Amino acid sequence: MDAEVPPGTVVVVIDVIRAFTTAAVAFERGATEILCAATSEAGRDLRRRYPDCLLVGETGGLKPADFDVGNSPFEMSTARLRGRRLVQATSNGTRGLVRHRDPVALLAASARNAAATARWIRTSHAGAPCTLVCTGRTAEDLACARYLSDLLQGAEPGRAELVAGITRGAAEHARAYASQPESGRLDLSDDLPVLLRCGPVRFRHGRRGPRRSRRPDERVQKGSRGPITSRG
Repeated sequence: MDAEVPPGTVVVVIDVIRAFTTAAVAFERGATEILCAATSEAGRDLRRRYPDCLLVGETGGLKPADFDVGNSPFEMSTARLRGRRLVQATSNGTRGLVRHRDPVALLAASARNAAATARWIRTSHAGAPCTLVCTGRTAEDLACARYLSDLLQGAEPGRAELVAGITRGAAEHARAYASQPESGRLDLSDDLPVLLRCGPVRFRHGRRGPRRSRRPDERVQKGSRGPITSRG
């Protein structure tokens, strides 16, 4: 995730478990905008500045007590989000998204919207250099990157390897948390069925972000059932 990406590149930041799956579900549930923060404190600051926003995300995989919704696609799938704006702060996904300063386009991808992301890039930026950035070294992000790369090259990959990668990635996350006290363990049992639903979803690209000044530690994800897109 810390690799330098040259300016003038279409950048796709991938976080399947769970930030950008959660964000995709939020847009499907009617959220109008997501403000991305690099840290939990930056997220709290954004919520103070924009008190109409719901604060969602995690620290160490778990929802902080003062957040409205956790970084959980299952939890998001039951939330009342129609017409709401969100602030999202996560350990990897949003942190990875906000660090890219000069992209041609900046998109957030998961298995949920990989096909729509590829279609949008091929339609809007055909021929532009494209970099896929995995926010973790776990199997699900690598599988999503391979799947998205194949789509961008015009192939029609099957979903079996993508689904297998997500399943392996969930197991890797479970092993990583196994040494934590029970109260600090990440439980993906509710999220996994949602994580495995790999499109296709009908998307359309959203408008540019709101006309307001933005701090360096934030980007805007904007869409209406569209690719989770951030324009700097």
